[in-house]
Amino acid sequence: MTKTAVYTLLVCVLMGLSAYAAFYVAPTEVTMGLVQRIFYLHAPSGMTSLAAFLVSFVGSVMYLLTRKPRWDWLAVSSAEVGVAFCTVVLLTGPIWAHPAWGVWWAWDARLTSTLVLWLLYVAFLILRTMMEDDDRRAVVSAFFGVFAFLDVPLVYGSIWWWRTQHPQPVVFTSAGLDPTMRKVFYLSWLSLLCLMALLIRQRYELEASREELRMLEQELEAR
Repeated sequence: MTKTAVYTLLVCVLMGLSAYAAFYVAPTEVTMGLVQRIFYLHAPSGMTSLAAFLVSFVGSVMYLLTRKPRWDWLAVSSAEVGVAFCTVVLLTGPIWAHPAWGVWWAWDARLTSTLVLWLLYVAFLILRTMMEDDDRRAVVSAFFGVFAFLDVPLVYGSIWWWRTQHPQPVVFTSAGLDPTMRKVFYLSWLSLLCLMALLIRQRYELEASREELRMLEQELEAR
C-alpha cells in the first residue's frame, strides 16, 4: 500500500468521524436547532480556504524571489484547492442564513469580502489560461496572487472591524461555544485541513508531471 493510499484512507476516516460527530455527538443548538449543524462544514471550510490561499501566497512570493517552477506549481495548486473550499462556504452559507436570518444573502462585510476573495482567485486561475509562455504566466500570476491575498485579512478581520450579520468569534474564545461543539469543530477542521493537504499534493504532482512531459517533448523536438 502506497503512502498516498494510506494518507487518503486516513483522510476518509477523519472525514467520516467528523461527519458522525457533527450529526450525532454535537448537541443541538437551542435557538437554531438542526440547521446549526451545517456550522461544522461551513466554518471549517472557510478557515481551510484561507489556509489554502495562505499557502498559495507563500508559493507566489517564493517564486518571485527564486524563480523556481516548483513554487509556481504550489501557488496554482493551493489556489485551486482554496477556490473549491471557498465555493463550499458560499454554497452552505445561504442554506444556513435563510432560516437563521430570514434572507439567503446579506451584503455585509464578511459575505461581500468572501465573495470578492472567491472572484479574485477564480480570476487568478483564468489569467493563467490566457498566457502560453510558462515564465511569463508564472510571473504575472505570482504578482496577481500576492495582490489577491490582500483580501484574506479583510475576510478574517471583518467581523471585528465592521458590524456584520455574522456573530462575534466563538471558536477561539473561552465563551460562546459549548465544549463538545468546540471539540467537534476542531475535529471537522482537522479533517478538512488534511483533505486540503492531500488535494494540494495531488494537484502539485500533476503540475510536476506536466513539466516533465513538456521537457520530454522539447527533447524529442531537438533530436
